Amino acid sequence: MKSIYLDTGATTHLKKEILNEMMPYLTYNYGNASSIYTLGKKSKMAIEDSRIKIAEALNCEKSEIYFTSGATESNNWALKGIALANKTRGTHIITTKIEHPSVLKTCEFLEKQGFEITYLPVDEYGLISLDQLQDAITDKTILISVMFANNEIGTIQPIEEIGEICNKNNIYFHTDAVQALGKVPIYVKKYNIDLLSLSGHKIYAPKGTGILYIKNGINIENLIHGGSQENGMRPGTESVANCVGIGKAISLITKDIESRNKKIRILRDKLINKIHKNIGCAKLNGHPTQRLSNNINFSLRDVNGTMLTLILDVLGICVSSGSACSCKSKKPSHVLLALGLSETLATESIRITLSEEITDSQIDYIFNQLSKVIDEIRINTL
Repeated sequence: MKSIYLDTGATTHLKKEILNEMMPYLTYNYGNASSIYTLGKKSKMAIEDSRIKIAEALNCEKSEIYFTSGATESNNWALKGIALANKTRGTHIITTKIEHPSVLKTCEFLEKQGFEITYLPVDEYGLISLDQLQDAITDKTILISVMFANNEIGTIQPIEEIGEICNKNNIYFHTDAVQALGKVPIYVKKYNIDLLSLSGHKIYAPKGTGILYIKNGINIENLIHGGSQENGMRPGTESVANCVGIGKAISLITKDIESRNKKIRILRDKLINKIHKNIGCAKLNGHPTQRLSNNINFSLRDVNGTMLTLILDVLGICVSSGSACSCKSKKPSHVLLALGLSETLATESIRITLSEEITDSQIDYIFNQLSKVIDEIRINTL
């Protein structure tokens, strides 16, 4: 039985064309990019070519692109780096209650170092209030970190407006854009974004790859100390193949965004409408329209999300009962709780994240299996 994968919000497979691009640097072009002989120069050139591709995709300068091990490192570097480098200017940071754990845990760490963190609430759809954001700013605010789009519920924040507020108040603006990349256009200059985190394994690149965009002139401290790699800002011998892989992936995922996502959006809406019309007590979580093209998150009354996920897995359907980073936790999703859901309803939720490989007939099959399993669970729990 071939499985149907509906969890691209957690990770994606490595695309063949990306692997092919990486293979020379995993085999015969194995030189250290810091070496001055030809084999090393080839590696260095490959890294810089990849940096150029990424800069073109984000409409920025190649000198503003830094390779990391993933978005967790990028988020840590952005927050800790800005905080440490600018603490004489201010010690106040603003974020939201629905950020990824790599942002929230970093903020908790910074609180222990004497920084004050404001965690903005969100409305029932997962959107922050721009008025509340403005009111939260003080003369000590040095950084605002708001994710571009939420990994669990898919809600897209008003990034351009947030950037305007930051720019007007001379505050650094960081956004975790991991889920947004390839779903919506990202204009770092137009949106006044100073720092932006990306991950490779959500866009068909290898796990362990990431990017931090740092606008030229930003005052930021290193997270890692060592050699002169990445202009001395992110030391460590470069994984050339990984740099090549994420560069190729970003180049591919940012082409023809609207046409590619239109198909996914149609299938998303088809499945949402089928669930709404045919499955009782189903509540869509997140914004109904201002959401990622591939994201579906439902709370299903009297249906435990973990149980539903495991039964669907037996049937060859892969979905998630939460974000991949917190699915092993027994606690309800902090994102769903922030929307105002009860603890019970928060545990009665599943997330479906579609890919461009899903077909219309598969959507029908998915709904039929989902409907049957939900009915069985509800009957057995009565």
